[in-house]
Amino acid sequence: MTVIHVALDVPVNRLFDYLAPNADSADIGRCVRVPFGNRQLSGIILSVSNLPSVPERKLKTAGLIDQAIPPLPQSLLELFEFCSHYYHHPIGQVVMNGLPALLRKPGYTTSRIPKQIQEWILTDAGRIITLSDIPARSKTKRQLFSLLLENGIITADIYKAMSPHSRKLLHEFKDLGWVEQRTALPGKFAFSTVPTLAPTTEQAHAIAEILARIGTFTPWLLHGITGSGKTEVYLQVAASLLAQQKQILVLVPEINLTPQLEATFRKRFPNTPLVSLHSGLNSSERLQGWLQAQCGEANIILGTRLAIFTPMPRPGLIIVDEEQDHSFKQQDGLRYSARDLAVYRARQANIPIVLGSATPSLESYHQARIGRYRLLQLHARAISQAVLPAIHCIDMRVTPAQERLSEPILDALRQSLDQKQQSLVFINRRGYSPALLCKSCRWIATCKRCSSRLVVHLRNRQLRCHYCGDQQPITPACPQCGDPDIMPFGHGTQRIESALIKQFPNARILRVDRDSIRHKTAWQTMLDTIHQGKVDILVGTQLLAKGHDFPNLALVCVLNADSSLYSTDFRAEEHLFSQLMQVAGRAGRAHIPGTVLIQTEFPQHPLYLALIRQDYAAYAQTQLKERKSASFPPFVYLAVLRAEAPVLAEALEFLHQTAVIATIAKEYAHIQLFDPVPATMTRLKGLERAQLLIQAVSRKCLQIFLSDWHQRITALPARSKLRWHLDVDPLTL
Repeated sequence: MTVIHVALDVPVNRLFDYLAPNADSADIGRCVRVPFGNRQLSGIILSVSNLPSVPERKLKTAGLIDQAIPPLPQSLLELFEFCSHYYHHPIGQVVMNGLPALLRKPGYTTSRIPKQIQEWILTDAGRIITLSDIPARSKTKRQLFSLLLENGIITADIYKAMSPHSRKLLHEFKDLGWVEQRTALPGKFAFSTVPTLAPTTEQAHAIAEILARIGTFTPWLLHGITGSGKTEVYLQVAASLLAQQKQILVLVPEINLTPQLEATFRKRFPNTPLVSLHSGLNSSERLQGWLQAQCGEANIILGTRLAIFTPMPRPGLIIVDEEQDHSFKQQDGLRYSARDLAVYRARQANIPIVLGSATPSLESYHQARIGRYRLLQLHARAISQAVLPAIHCIDMRVTPAQERLSEPILDALRQSLDQKQQSLVFINRRGYSPALLCKSCRWIATCKRCSSRLVVHLRNRQLRCHYCGDQQPITPACPQCGDPDIMPFGHGTQRIESALIKQFPNARILRVDRDSIRHKTAWQTMLDTIHQGKVDILVGTQLLAKGHDFPNLALVCVLNADSSLYSTDFRAEEHLFSQLMQVAGRAGRAHIPGTVLIQTEFPQHPLYLALIRQDYAAYAQTQLKERKSASFPPFVYLAVLRAEAPVLAEALEFLHQTAVIATIAKEYAHIQLFDPVPATMTRLKGLERAQLLIQAVSRKCLQIFLSDWHQRITALPARSKLRWHLDVDPLTL
């Protein structure tokens, strides 16, 4: 009797046994279709044996075992198991979370694997063509050919995002002999790299240090100021590994950073198969890229946090760009940190990992200071004539402002326009206004489902909740007192954009936030518009704060930075410093000197003083001292048990019950449990939330306690309207 033990996407932390007469150990890691109740589910075989964990009479027979693709490698299965144990999440949900959506569908078989990626490559005849040879009225054609001239190659995921007519235009280029089409074939690998400029002294040192430890697990923290050429270090180290037929995994925090980085890698390695894996792709495209990586066909895998679970038969290097970014931590379902799993995976594969940032997280910086990570630093900008921007604070206590725009900022914007240079007005708050206020009774429009204010979106005449997505029309009068004199209070990107249009009617102003890039092609179109010099003033949120290189951007103006200074979140100040350093780094990246103006009512705050000096190390050391005295990470380890229910009392009662269970276990002397309290955002999406904080002096102590405690909580009687989850290493409290 042969029994397979299968991981299924169900909220139960166990494997399920099925009879499979023809299965053997070679099927471990393969997809299988199995009956589950009255449903059919897809699962992954994690082990095969002759001994079922349930009586034989209860066993059902498994269906089709998919032989069309190779099984998941043992190293990836071990990563899933580690993830399940560390984050205390059901193994089946961990495994299935790491697979492309199509492989989770029971009706899908890989006999319908999508066609291989079609690549369009510029020919020698095409390289002598210039944009002037293409009519100016053919904007899409010029944009498409401009991208080909820049990168030499273009794939479906790029040209489809530009225009639905792109494929037709590429066939026109093919008929003219400008491009040729190539199908990437499994097993084929041709490595080549275009010539590069000589690295700076600091870059050369960093590259040599990393290459000296290739083939060993070495975590590197690459701390380089904005514009110092961290990407060039990535590229040159990657070139050495690619020449050895190794695969490179590059993680980025946000989808919006992938096009620019992908174009950079494609330009440097035009003949190397590269795939992007992120949620902006459709299910078929994502499966296609995942299969290419699993078969060893794709040698560069570039993606957001979920790409950490991509199978790679020949791993050689992992790169985590902007490692400090909170987006690497999943905030629902399986609450994992892709950055931390990347370090674990590098240790598994015995390969180096490079964590890059201009403002490293305090956790990573601390690891480098105590020697667990190796620190590499880039202190100068890569372009010789480019220098760090000058940063100045504008004291808003004594400076008048119109629509939150002070006179020094308006004067600087005028000067930038006169010099035909680009400017960025940064305010990390989208919408027109963060609140709708009645001046008579002080009523404020709030969300019915969340403990949050509704944001005014004036152009759509809507009030929106940015937490649950609820939308309401703007009321003509106060619902509490009937006064029609209600007004937007505060400023968002839309309101600042309107104010700038009034001040500079002839300027070309572009707003970049999540509302303006909802259309699939909008983001790439905006980037092209900026790089082509068709924008004078950018108004943007954190989407523009990091990873972008705008050579003609000379001025950055920061509004409303003070709102994060005195947050209850102990990480808020670190996050603000990182954000301001990143956005300041957009200015003066080429031959144009950069200037950064920050409006604040606290110009003498230590954060702003450190920012003016652009001294991350001194600021980080000060913050680490405060963290240590306050017993915050990285000097302690945290977990949060969160509960949500229709009534807050039910959530608090459940947490009190779990706290009693924890105190029974007297052997956990190094664990501290705090009292259950309502969450900062008490009501979210119609449910009341509460939390219980757990603190430990070591990660090992915390994990031993959580394993026992989690089992005890799971054994409690289920409550139909109450949900709970455990968040290990939480980013927010």
